[in-house]
Amino acid sequence: MENLQSLLPFLLMFVVIYFFMIRPQQKRAKQEKEYESSLKVGDRIITKSGLHGKIAEVSEGTVVIETMSGKLKMERSAISMEMSAKLSEKK
Repeated sequence: MENLQSLLPFLLMFVVIYFFMIRPQQKRAKQEKEYESSLKVGDRIITKSGLHGKIAEVSEGTVVIETMSGKLKMERSAISMEMSAKLSEKK
């Protein structure tokens, strides 16, 4: 019984860390993956580096973004979910 009581604070800390740190991070990663897979031609996006553009082509792991200065080929993971969502809301 004493062993269980001495381990209880560590178990409690692990549970708290899991629900407040690890779980939300996993949920966010899942949402970003879903967002990346839902990108389609014509979507207006903002990359994580701040480039604004419209998707011209989509392939398995990359997208071609049409900007004011030309076309750029980028990884899907370089597109910011939050900033692109804010851009869509402004319309």
